[in-house]
Amino acid sequence: MPSKPHLNLLSRASPLRTAFRPHILQPRPPFSVPPKRLASQWPPSGYPQRPRYNRFNNARNVYSLWQRSPTFRSGTGIAILAGGVFIYANLERVPVSGRLRFNVCSPETEARFGQAALQGVLQEFSGKVLPPSHPYSRQVNRVLQRLIPQSGYEGAEWDIKVIHDDEQKNAFVMPGGKVFVFSGILPICAGDDGLAAVLGHEIAHQTAHHTAEKISQQLYIPLLSIALAVFGDVSGQFAQILIDLALSRPFSRSMESEADFIGLLMMAQACYDPRAAVGLWERMAKAEEYAPPQFLSTHPASKNRITRIQGWLPQAEEKRSESQCRATISYGEEFKKAFGGGVGEEIW
Repeated sequence: MPSKPHLNLLSRASPLRTAFRPHILQPRPPFSVPPKRLASQWPPSGYPQRPRYNRFNNARNVYSLWQRSPTFRSGTGIAILAGGVFIYANLERVPVSGRLRFNVCSPETEARFGQAALQGVLQEFSGKVLPPSHPYSRQVNRVLQRLIPQSGYEGAEWDIKVIHDDEQKNAFVMPGGKVFVFSGILPICAGDDGLAAVLGHEIAHQTAHHTAEKISQQLYIPLLSIALAVFGDVSGQFAQILIDLALSRPFSRSMESEADFIGLLMMAQACYDPRAAVGLWERMAKAEEYAPPQFLSTHPASKNRITRIQGWLPQAEEKRSESQCRATISYGEEFKKAFGGGVGEEIW
């Protein structure tokens, strides 16, 4: 009996063998390397393509527009010329220091800004204002009455508020003559001479109309930020930071130094010892041991202030000797020497 042929699952005609033939007969060689792509073929099709960053693209566009458009060049030139004439027409000298600055804000406008901010300050410290009969209030009033005639700040309606807050080592004078002193700064003042240095500095801000100057700066500083963002190809926020560090904060420190100088002469002319300002800032330096670096601050560092004030002392002493209180000063110093007290020290 003839034998039956065996069923060969992997015969040539078998569909199963045909299906696995590529894997069996033609295995992928090991260590195969995919074909290289040219730079022009990358990224491969189907992948999302990221936009390419073109640095200074805004500046190139403006420069291209400048080259192609006579109208743009004319308009830009007229705008720059008009801006220069406007700035020149509003330049003025700061009283006492003589610094040249740009200012478009009148004293009346400055006073209105101060009046608008006053209500917010009063609401913030409501319930903390010491009565006029309090020793702190009397001390501030006593010193202020000697400084006001020497301030040169006219048309002010002076009003004193002493805030009971021992943590706040601060004082400020708002446009219009509104004086705020925090009780925390009085121990650092260590007497009327030190308090005169603080109040003289704060009054000097108003004598020099620094508030008006800051308001005027808001006209051109935003424009500089926009120009830096366009031509420097930086983000608007980064441009504002650069302008703040390069212009706003140095301008503010310049105003603070100017107020130090004017206030020093003011307190000397009011018969206070200008040497007390040095001691004040030495004590203030200890109180602000962890203050930020000067370039990050709107105020000069206390050590730098002390150095500048020491350089101004001869001029302040001369102003003091020329004032009408020369005889009183001489008598007071002789009195202190007779009782063993040093100049500028409290002996009772």
